[in-house]
Amino acid sequence: MVSVDYAKRKIRLVIADSRVPEDPRHAENTMEWMLRLEPDADDALQLAALAHDIDRAIEGTKVKGADFDNYDAFKAAHARKGAEILRPILTACGVERDIVDEACRLVEAHEVGGDPRSDLLKDADGISYFDVNLSLYYQREGWAEAKRRSAWGYRRLSSRAKKIVKHIDHEDKELAHLLQEVIHSACA
Repeated sequence: MVSVDYAKRKIRLVIADSRVPEDPRHAENTMEWMLRLEPDADDALQLAALAHDIDRAIEGTKVKGADFDNYDAFKAAHARKGAEILRPILTACGVERDIVDEACRLVEAHEVGGDPRSDLLKDADGISYFDVNLSLYYQREGWAEAKRRSAWGYRRLSSRAKKIVKHIDHEDKELAHLLQEVIHSACA
């Protein structure tokens, strides 16, 4: 357990250096949502939730959307890179190999899911985007891009996660309107 706690601290230190302002809060919030969705989440799920976007924190190795023809290819590369970065961190922290392997598998699958555990991480990540990332993403990227990204993110959520997102209340009226448009168009 000590090695897992140490690994969490190391992950937090890496993510704290991200130039994307929402990354540290998103990492913590994704883990919070993981524990709300699955209170008994094991070490691999918790480590993956905390580290799923770790590639964005390391300049020079960060996967950039502009390098890809489509958003899904970009997200797949981002997930693979995150798993590549996470493995040596966990190994250096003395985390058991089976936990390392599972945490890295989950990070690699966090954008698409495909099994109950990676689907759970995908939902925690997706809910967190709407909970804490959307406002900063909107400020940085504007209405059209935030709406496109939000529609993509909402479509990939499970029905359980969509119900949670429908109840997220943004005080900013423009954000609330954007989210309602995304939800409405997904239901149409």
